[in-house]
Amino acid sequence: MTEQEGDRSLLIVEDDRPFLQRLARAMQERGFTVDTAETVADGIAKVEAAPPAYAVVDMRLSDGNGLDVVQALRARREDARAIVLTGYGNIATAVTAVKLGAVDYLAKPADADDVYAALTAQDSDRPTLPENPMSADRVRWEHIQRIYEMCDRNVSETARRLNMHRRTLQRILAKRAPR
Repeated sequence: MTEQEGDRSLLIVEDDRPFLQRLARAMQERGFTVDTAETVADGIAKVEAAPPAYAVVDMRLSDGNGLDVVQALRARREDARAIVLTGYGNIATAVTAVKLGAVDYLAKPADADDVYAALTAQDSDRPTLPENPMSADRVRWEHIQRIYEMCDRNVSETARRLNMHRRTLQRILAKRAPR
C-alpha cells in the first residue's frame, strides 16, 4: 500500500466561497479530510506546512495563478494527485497544468461527482475518444488561446503575431469558446 492510499487529506484552493464550501462539504461526505484556502499564498503555505495527498485548485485566483500551488505541491509530495478547475478552459492551459503536475483539468461548472471521479481515477483509466471532433471554429479559438498564453496574455502582442487587428482579437477573447 502506497502512502497515498491511506491518506485522504484534500486541499481545496478556490476563491468562490459558496462553491468552496459546497465542494468541501461534498468531499468530506466522500471520506476526505478537507482543508481549504482562498488564495495562492494561503494554498502554498498550507502545502508547505502539511502537503496533502489530494488537491483541487482553481486556475485563476484573486492573488495569482493556481498552478503555483500545484507546482509547490508536486515539489513537496510527488505522489499527490492534483486537479485544476477553471472557468476559462482551453487546451494550452490544460497542457500547462498537466506539465506542472496536475493529473486532470476540469472546466467549471464541475460538480462534486466530477471532482471525485478525477481525484480517484486510476492512471490506467483512459478517456474514450470523442464521437464528434472539434469544429473548425473551436480549433481556431484554441489556436488563438494558445498564442495568447504564449504572449503572457498580452492582447497587442497576440494580435501582432496572429496578423489580426487588436480590437477584433479583443472581441474574440470576450466571447465564450465555440463548441
